[in-house]
Amino acid sequence: MAVDECLLYRYGAAGDTVLRLYGWSRPCITIGYFQGVREEVNLERCEHSQVDVVRRITGGGAVFHDMEVTYSLVTKRFHSDIMASYRSICDMVVLGLGHMGLDASFSPLNDVTVNGKKVCGNAQTRKGGALLQHGTILLDVDVEKMFSLLNVPTAKIRDKAIAGVKERVAGIGRTFEQTVDALKRGAQDAFGCGLDTMSLSGKDIAECRRIMAARYSQRSWTHKR
Repeated sequence: MAVDECLLYRYGAAGDTVLRLYGWSRPCITIGYFQGVREEVNLERCEHSQVDVVRRITGGGAVFHDMEVTYSLVTKRFHSDIMASYRSICDMVVLGLGHMGLDASFSPLNDVTVNGKKVCGNAQTRKGGALLQHGTILLDVDVEKMFSLLNVPTAKIRDKAIAGVKERVAGIGRTFEQTVDALKRGAQDAFGCGLDTMSLSGKDIAECRRIMAARYSQRSWTHKR
């Protein structure tokens, strides 16, 4: 999260467009900026299961990150209309999935579906004239594990919610490497551009560590609501 925020302010706000593709060293839950952590997450079970919990600067709901490819995109070139901006950026995902033989489509407000099932969710924030969009592409999904870590009021509601999610959400059944390569191709198709590989500079890394120390490693940040 600190790297994404650093990219937003140091590159996006300066006029550069940067696409970051990454995964998770162990499962994690991120909550949307406006959410209350205790309302959304079973913190005791997460701690027991060694699942990290952190607040994003983007909106949206709680997300269980595990078997997926995650992307962040920062740019100053985006539609002012929220729906249009989601659609234009999600085109990257739709076209990328198409390169793997998947018939994907954008589903407003901010999802991508394959065969009617959600495979990708997205969230945004806009700061300093730049946009940061987060998205996750599910490779596989363990719905039971996800609901064991998120707060659902009763076992009856949990069973119904699990069944509902299994009907609406699916993994794409591809590897991390295949999906990353396809998303790169999708980005070039969607934005009509080439891609240059970049690495964080020493100053960038120092800024990421500063942001992490000031915000994302602080209980006060994650528990601010």
